[in-house]
Amino acid sequence: RKIIFEKQWFYLDNAIGHIYGTTFEVTSGGNLQPKQEVEETTTETKEAGTDNRNIVDDGKSQKLTHDDIKALKDKGIKGQEIVQQLIENSTTFRDKTEFAQDKYIKKKKKKYEAVITIVKPSTRILSTMYYAREPGKINHLRYDTLAQMLTLGNIHAGNKMIVMETCAGLVLGAVMERMGGYGSIIQMYPGGGPVRAATSCFGFPKPFFDNLHEFPLSKVQSLLSGTFTTETLPADPEENALLEEESNGLAEEKQASLQETEEEPTTEAALEINPTEEQEAMDINAEDVEFKENKEKENKENVREKQIKQWERRKKLLEAAALLREKNADGLIVASKFHPTPLLLSLLEFVAPSRPFVVYCQYKEPLLDCYTKLRERGGVINLKLSETWLRNYQVLPDRSHPKLTMSGGGGYLLSGITVVLDKGKSDSSNSEALKMEEPSSKRCKLQDLPC
Repeated sequence: RKIIFEKQWFYLDNAIGHIYGTTFEVTSGGNLQPKQEVEETTTETKEAGTDNRNIVDDGKSQKLTHDDIKALKDKGIKGQEIVQQLIENSTTFRDKTEFAQDKYIKKKKKKYEAVITIVKPSTRILSTMYYAREPGKINHLRYDTLAQMLTLGNIHAGNKMIVMETCAGLVLGAVMERMGGYGSIIQMYPGGGPVRAATSCFGFPKPFFDNLHEFPLSKVQSLLSGTFTTETLPADPEENALLEEESNGLAEEKQASLQETEEEPTTEAALEINPTEEQEAMDINAEDVEFKENKEKENKENVREKQIKQWERRKKLLEAAALLREKNADGLIVASKFHPTPLLLSLLEFVAPSRPFVVYCQYKEPLLDCYTKLRERGGVINLKLSETWLRNYQVLPDRSHPKLTMSGGGGYLLSGITVVLDKGKSDSSNSEALKMEEPSSKRCKLQDLPC
């Protein structure tokens, strides 16, 4: 299919078989050809100015018009030659500083040279792309915040992780990449099914999905209360097939008897009609029977496929429920558009003690509420609510400096570690313990106070 990327269209057929990182040149017809490395000739001494202050961008410095450039393209002149002509026809190019000239050439090459590099997808590339192009789909989750989530959640191979996210599958893909196909992941999802648009962009092999389970949020409370049940599970696809065959056999017998009753009057009427008409009627009947048989076969196959899919889905649901019932998950990551408090309080029940959890939210207020509720509930330590400040730097020889534009915000993170929640102690015992912890001088003062 045709790929359109930054006003450039091409076909990826010729890219198959090449290694990642190969640079291609887009030729006429949108075909890709591996670009041959050409050594840049730097024999000419560049004429450069010492100051850019006197250069005025009035739009009249370039002699080549838009139509001239279009004519050059139509002639089949390559991007490198167009850039060279733009430099020659620019009245202000020689007055610019050396750094400004390099910047100008780089900008024009990006615009006119149809060069594409295919890189292997990774968490860094995909998160940067989503944040730059469609931040709303990932709840404005910035790439550095995602990196902190993976670190604070202690994601590594062999873990048993619970992931609840509505970031188009980006967080799930990042966790899967870090785990490398070892361990198990239970994805909690709202609605009818999990969304994994970004996860499919990673290009994971099939074994990565073998240990990926999904469980609906709507059934979490029933699982915690012990009333979780699925609809009546079919025992086995084979048993269903046998039942289908039996029912189909009965249907075929009924159909055959109906066909016999229909054929009786037709044989009597056939004596009165011509042989040619009789032959035509026979052909039409045969076609109708074939059409009906084919339609019945298709319907049977469709019903069987649906039943098998339903059976597999319920089987996976039971497997995920069995994993959650163990209540020994190694970590929990929440990054959703929903309020985090009810999600976190219910999902923490499935996490083992001394395990990390991380909650992401685009706004601070929901996490403050969650922080307060966790402190009241107990069972967690090392609670931290943080926001990261990110600034990009240009690092080039003799001109390293912070970039003028920077991100306004990348969301907030609430992290902590689970501990055993001792529910046996009453409130009175807790208050007594607090009194004992108070300094003796303070206790004496309180006792000496008059009523």
